[in-house]
Amino acid sequence: MHSAPRPPSIDRVLNWTAVSPLIAEYGREPVLAGVRSVLDRARQAARSGDRVDYTEPAVAAQLAVHLSQHNAPRLKRVFNLTGTVLHTNLGRAPLPEEAVEALQLAARHPCALEYDLQTGGRGDRDDVVESVLCELTGAEAATVVNNNAAAVFLQLNTLAMRKQVIVSRGELVEIGGAFRVPDIMSRAGAKLIEVGTTNRTHLRDFEAAIGPRSAMLMKVHASNYAIQGFTANVPETELAQLAHAHDLPFADLVSFSGDKLLGGPQAGILVGRRALIQRIKKNPLKRALRVGKLTLAALEAVLRLYRDPDRLGDRLTTLHLLTRPPDDIRVQAERLLPNMQLALAHWPANVSAEPALSQIGSGSLPVDRLPSHALVVRPRGRKSGVLHEIEAALRGLPVPVIGRIADGALRLDVRCLSAADEADFIGQLAKLVA
Repeated sequence: MHSAPRPPSIDRVLNWTAVSPLIAEYGREPVLAGVRSVLDRARQAARSGDRVDYTEPAVAAQLAVHLSQHNAPRLKRVFNLTGTVLHTNLGRAPLPEEAVEALQLAARHPCALEYDLQTGGRGDRDDVVESVLCELTGAEAATVVNNNAAAVFLQLNTLAMRKQVIVSRGELVEIGGAFRVPDIMSRAGAKLIEVGTTNRTHLRDFEAAIGPRSAMLMKVHASNYAIQGFTANVPETELAQLAHAHDLPFADLVSFSGDKLLGGPQAGILVGRRALIQRIKKNPLKRALRVGKLTLAALEAVLRLYRDPDRLGDRLTTLHLLTRPPDDIRVQAERLLPNMQLALAHWPANVSAEPALSQIGSGSLPVDRLPSHALVVRPRGRKSGVLHEIEAALRGLPVPVIGRIADGALRLDVRCLSAADEADFIGQLAKLVA
């Protein structure tokens, strides 16, 4: 009867020639932890009756895999073939090269973030973008926080604490992550006053709700739904006239997303009357919600692009993706089709290039669709489970490919696949093994 092989000591493994390059790459402490993990798994396998190879090549190979997986970045690049351009789960807006260069500069070097180069004294970080924001919007002043939810919270907490905010019932939205307007209003210390009905709200509804404790009238963008049919809403100009007649703000302060609206970095931007912006900036919560130099650097670069609207479609990545000619997308899908058919030749599935409809995403124009083209994978016979297998295999590629399964098919919309990325996309398809 043969006894099970004994595992090598940790010190012995660390001194193996095959492990030396791993120590040079990852460091001694991470390799030490990795050796312990690999040997522990080997011992457990041996106790279960499995045959374990404790030789130097085998253990070193397992250790290399363990270290590679353990140290791989969680934030990985992916190919977005979902058909949603501003995909929240995939990071929303890809930044233009000008913003990437500004990010690198700000990351590598000290910056005059809160330093006034003219006076030599302390500056205001909002100064980085305030002038260009006012130039583009016509506002008197502007400030920036980390996202639009924070911007909404901050303006409510500043201007409507323990007061009433009047909103149409049809605009009490809930967006991703269970963010609800009534909840954020409550957390901000404001009292919600709903007026009108889900589908119809009139000026008289707002007028009847105004009282001594009213702080403002508020209009919320219907970010991820649309009410159609028998509907009515009040034009902004009429609401502004009503609000100003009662000394209440409306359209005096506007908040929006730096990524959803501008195609820039995630940020919440507040623009409007100087007196209101100054009050917001004095709120102690402003410091908790402010952005850092990287966000401001990227945002400034994107805003500068808007000064040249004639070339914006070519220079702003998101706008370029949204305005790609449908024929260009079709030609690209047909060009990629043979490569995808070859990669899936051993799978029980058929691949075709078909018309598709992309969407903007992230709550922007929720009912609008953009003509596009997709690689469509359908199972042969009744093997519907193969779609999930192929979808998982695509996600497992070195640069994961993210599509969507809908209507009995796996759909890979190529709207967001740039010509520059085609070679990388095609090059890894050979790794799709049935």
